[in-house]
Amino acid sequence: MSETWTFVCPTGELLPGEMRTTFDEVTGTPIIVLNLDGDLYALEDQCSHEDFGLSGGGEFDTGAGTIECVLHGAKFDVRDGRALCAPAYEPVAKFPTKVEHGGVWTRDDRD
Repeated sequence: MSETWTFVCPTGELLPGEMRTTFDEVTGTPIIVLNLDGDLYALEDQCSHEDFGLSGGGEFDTGAGTIECVLHGAKFDVRDGRALCAPAYEPVAKFPTKVEHGGVWTRDDRD
């Protein structure tokens, strides 16, 4: 588990409907941070169905609060990471976010 928070971007660079990617500095985990109507959510940037980044062309649907993997169409709820349709059945990891010192931060908090 990483106790070190990773800087994602200045708060003004992650507006509602936008997403940014980063890597946890300690664990090397790819993380995608999404702004859903002003609320920030962070998920592991990897589809649970296949080793493919959700940020790699995936569609962030702000109306439904989902992100879709462009590879096979699996969808995940950005609020909790749960899989919403086949071919994914397992959730993607969800991580904490915080806004501090004018920036957006996240970390891999898994044990």
